[in-house]
Amino acid sequence: MNTVRRTLIIALLSTLASCYSPSGGFMPSSGRGYTYISTSMQPLTISVVDVRTKEAFFKMDIPPGQQLTFNFLEGGGDDPVNTPDRMVYAVWVAGEENGKLDNQLTCPPAAARRIDYFIRPGPIWPEPDATARLRTDQAADRPPYATTQGGKVPPKSTLPNDN
Repeated sequence: MNTVRRTLIIALLSTLASCYSPSGGFMPSSGRGYTYISTSMQPLTISVVDVRTKEAFFKMDIPPGQQLTFNFLEGGGDDPVNTPDRMVYAVWVAGEENGKLDNQLTCPPAAARRIDYFIRPGPIWPEPDATARLRTDQAADRPPYATTQGGKVPPKSTLPNDN
């Protein structure tokens, strides 16, 4: 029984240790990944620069309401001198803490890269939801139950401000 309990605790801690958050997750450290959340009032652009050439090898304008999460993995690059490491990344909905970083590119070693953080001019508002019902006061836009012809009233909606 002790072995089962110990195994469950280790599994739980390893799951918590793999989460990504702006504060670093369960046990924050410098090698555990980076998360940047973009909002309407603070739209972000993240660049990762090769300090040897002063050129960005990765740059992304993160859309508002999304987050960029990335991590650097030592080894696995395509050039043992210029790009010996790999950068894995993903763009998720803001607030996501667990998932697979399913994109990758080769990158310079740790001593030759820098992360630049830019706040773009805002606010940037997200595109309106095309499926949202808009209220109008035009007679042609009214449902049948709200006209002089009458009609069956639909069941009560669970959407806020929809009844």
